[in-house]
Amino acid sequence: MNKKKNIRWNTLRVTAAGFLGIILLGAVLLYLPVSNTQPISFIDALFTSVTSVCVTGLVTVVPAAQFTVFGKVILLLLIQIGGLGVIACAAIFFLLQGRKITIQERVVLKESYGAERLGGIVKLVKKVITGTFVAEGAGAVLYAFQFIPEYGVIRGSCYSVFHAVSAFCNAGIDILGSNSLGNYVANPIVNVTTILLVILSGIGFTVWFDVIGNCRRLIRKEIPKRWWFTRLRLHSKLAILMTLLLILGGTVFIFLAEYRNPKTIGEMTLAQKLLASLFQSVTTRTAGFCTLPQGALHDETKLFCSILMFIGGSPGGTAGGVKTTTMAMLFLACVTFVRGGNDTECMGKKITVANFRTGFCVVMVAFSVFITGTIAILFLESDSVMLVNVIYETASAIGTAGLTADLTPHLGRASQCVLMVMMYIGRLGPLTLALMFAGKTHPRDRIRSLPEEQIMVG
Repeated sequence: MNKKKNIRWNTLRVTAAGFLGIILLGAVLLYLPVSNTQPISFIDALFTSVTSVCVTGLVTVVPAAQFTVFGKVILLLLIQIGGLGVIACAAIFFLLQGRKITIQERVVLKESYGAERLGGIVKLVKKVITGTFVAEGAGAVLYAFQFIPEYGVIRGSCYSVFHAVSAFCNAGIDILGSNSLGNYVANPIVNVTTILLVILSGIGFTVWFDVIGNCRRLIRKEIPKRWWFTRLRLHSKLAILMTLLLILGGTVFIFLAEYRNPKTIGEMTLAQKLLASLFQSVTTRTAGFCTLPQGALHDETKLFCSILMFIGGSPGGTAGGVKTTTMAMLFLACVTFVRGGNDTECMGKKITVANFRTGFCVVMVAFSVFITGTIAILFLESDSVMLVNVIYETASAIGTAGLTADLTPHLGRASQCVLMVMMYIGRLGPLTLALMFAGKTHPRDRIRSLPEEQIMVG
């Protein structure tokens, strides 16, 4: 058990230090004159590096106007590293060198991806890398149908690649201008391509491989068609169902809440309203791109989107947040308690107590950071900001969503530092908390059992 905990702590340290090192290196590179079209403060360079590596999307400068071609290439690399993860990128480096991955490194990879066994972990990493580049390549091709006719072959191709990587990695950083994808609010190519990339990456690689494996068995007629979904792992079922539920629920709520808002979708056709509402619902799942002015949303819409950003995507992908499956598990536990049951059950399976504890810790710590960050910014900014806008920014930071109610660039430096810390914790949070808490045994539990006593709750 001690050896297992040591491995987890080693993985935690490697991951945390790796991200921090990449962030600092990225900040230095973005601060260089060769990266900028105009002078930039080191805080702005550091903030941009943090938001890129943490695949968030909150910015204090306009990347399209601030950075040169060299600076934008650095941004692209930071986003890709942040999306794949430091440990996976290190594995790529070793594989390109032709160096064998040691047993200890395989264990770290296993813990990072939450794999059940050590065997085949290198093969899994290769599949993740291949799947990432294939999806990004396909996205770039689709974007090219819009950007090449609009910007020319060279510039359009570069824009296509950059935004495909940014969308798939859920970074939400663009190099088009100051209003993100606002000029393409009614453009089906840009909207559908971005939505597909965000959903594919946000659902998680584990679900990818599970679905692909079942499709192969279906093609080989090893399982009947009616059993296709039931043969998926419980994790995949929950991730898919929660993703669909949150996207559809979010679309309906945003459509109804903003239907008559002339500053958002009020002046659009019915089809355009539905498309814009769908995009807004998807992008709150930690994508960061926007086609609507976020500051113009009604307060109830901002609060609802803050909840979606806090939940985020699914585990095993590039999305942030406390994760869909975590919230599903806590909801199922609540339903079980209300119905008088003892075990958390779902689709004929029992969810372990250790699994529940891990999910509960993830939500509680993330919520604590979210509340602390919100209070800190309200304290630092005095009465100059609205509470709902601060909540929007902090939910975006801890969920690594990147949507902003036009507030982040106008905050003081201290408040921007709070957001940087929240983005860093948000990028590490679910992973590191799982490594820290999953499967641990309290030393006292191995010695003796303490007497039980109830306290009053509720």
